[in-house]
Amino acid sequence: MVHVGYHASQEQFTPRELIDYVRLAEQAGFNSIMSSDHLAPWSERQGQSAFVWTWLGAAMQLTKLPFGLITVPSGWRYHPVITAQAAATLAQLFPNRFPWMAVGSGQALNEHVVGDRWPSKAERNARLIAGVEIIRALWSGETVSSTEPVKVDEAKLYALPDRPPLIIAGALSTETAEWAGGWADGLITINQPREKIVEIIDAFRRGGGEGKPLYLQAHISYAPTEENALLNAFDQWRSNAVTAAMAETMRSPKEFDEACVNVRPEDMHRYVRIASDIGQHRAWIEEDAAIGFEKIYVHNVGRNQREFIKAFAQLLSALS
Repeated sequence: MVHVGYHASQEQFTPRELIDYVRLAEQAGFNSIMSSDHLAPWSERQGQSAFVWTWLGAAMQLTKLPFGLITVPSGWRYHPVITAQAAATLAQLFPNRFPWMAVGSGQALNEHVVGDRWPSKAERNARLIAGVEIIRALWSGETVSSTEPVKVDEAKLYALPDRPPLIIAGALSTETAEWAGGWADGLITINQPREKIVEIIDAFRRGGGEGKPLYLQAHISYAPTEENALLNAFDQWRSNAVTAAMAETMRSPKEFDEACVNVRPEDMHRYVRIASDIGQHRAWIEEDAAIGFEKIYVHNVGRNQREFIKAFAQLLSALS
């Protein structure tokens, strides 16, 4: 059986719409749900970005699937003490249904709003690992104090999770993956050319991640015709054609849109798996599983979520 999850994109839909979509995804046979945690979308065309921690409580109450998310617990928008408390509360409310939480070093788009300067990647990584250590200590019941690089003064959690979530590292490069192998409980990355994905997996294992779980967020565009699938990807996802280095420093959806003004519809095949053939999507998922991904979270980037979920129900049945 291949574990296929549904990605609930906070940047593209209202929280009410996303509740409906995850309920439909559960009925269609998706195995779990992944969501994102941003203050702003990547494009004005996407147009949404709800507070995911509130949404998770509502969505988990109305479904029975396990959930995960990717967040930034480095002390800008969220202090790691607050992230630890939020995650511990969800884990206690919904036992065994919040099994993992992915973390990353963040983007200025979401974090600059607190008014601090946006630091170098090296400093962000130092704050990330400090945040992870603080969270783990709090989940184990310790009283935590710290001065640098993230300040904490005698913090302690009183509502502890029975089983703390795994802390999964989000990585888009071999350098980040290898670094994360030593401290993360697992790895999540996105679809890239197959050789690049294999390099990221190898780097994570080389850095200490041998035997740890591997997750994939696969950006796809399904529609009944190839033309519509391509246009959906172009409309909703071309702002994500910027490089990772550029994306880390951009401060608004407008900047993303301006940076992608020369992206053409045909360019989207580099960033999104575009196909009207469900068989092709199944083949991609099976290839992902074959190279070691334990869980594959499918993000249909178009707004046609109901159409996508209905079409994938048959695929999910065949993979189970």
